Amino acid sequence: MSSQFELNNMIRTSLEQTIVINQIITMFYAERERGFEFHGEYHDFWEFLYVDKGEIVVTADDSVHYMSQGSIIFHKPNEFHRFHATKGTAPNIIVMTFDCDSQAMKQFDGQIIRLENEERNLLAQIIAEGQNAFKYPFDHPLQRREDAPVGSEQLMQNYLEIFLIRLLRRNVFKEVPKGLSTIAREKRRDELTERIIAHMKENVCSHLTVAGIADHFHISRTQVTALFKENTGHSMKEYFNKLKMERAKQYIRENTDSLTEIADMLGFSSIHAFSGTFKKWTGMSPSEYARSVIARVHDKE
Repeated sequence: MSSQFELNNMIRTSLEQTIVINQIITMFYAERERGFEFHGEYHDFWEFLYVDKGEIVVTADDSVHYMSQGSIIFHKPNEFHRFHATKGTAPNIIVMTFDCDSQAMKQFDGQIIRLENEERNLLAQIIAEGQNAFKYPFDHPLQRREDAPVGSEQLMQNYLEIFLIRLLRRNVFKEVPKGLSTIAREKRRDELTERIIAHMKENVCSHLTVAGIADHFHISRTQVTALFKENTGHSMKEYFNKLKMERAKQYIRENTDSLTEIADMLGFSSIHAFSGTFKKWTGMSPSEYARSVIARVHDKE
């Protein structure tokens, strides 16, 4: 039998801590109105944002991400980030900020992840224990409840650490090879270009500017200009004029308005400016187009 001395001096095994979170800064569940816009911030701690309902567009430094229900994004310390609801949606979101010096957190940098059912349950448990521990709706700084159940803060911490470790364990960061990751980023860029073009079409009779479009989509003017040129081969001004000319040809074929009225409807300062732009894009003047065979062919479609 072992002596008491041997028992008391048995080797202890220190447990490795992959992710340790001891300090929470903010947490909240928010139901935002349609068209909600958060203008942005940066801070020296980690943040995650989860979309519980609706769709949002998130800008993180120079990256733009489209997120729908079930997606979560992580913002590293000192990363500028902002978001707005996509057109016609009123999103519900969960946001949590916390200090964490664990090296494993670096794997969350810039990640957007689709949560599985168990992970959504863990997120619900984090919020539920947060409500047990702190006065709700949550404020900053968090206000402890006098009637908090025993261990509620520790349970919230445990659930949060388990939530993050589960994401690491299912290897979400290696599911998509680098090549496909690039494709995914390109897809988002293509989607943004399509949304810009749709916005142009909706406002083809207005006077859109590059600065106005950049502001509408919450992107820098330099970034949106380069993106659009790369994806379409045209500058934004050129492409917008192209759309105007397609609409002008439609109006001419319909033969319900004079050329001066069409020029005015499409936002041109004069019939001369309209005619010059029309000829640049079609190779003929508006009156020549009205007399052309091609206009008559389109008219019969």
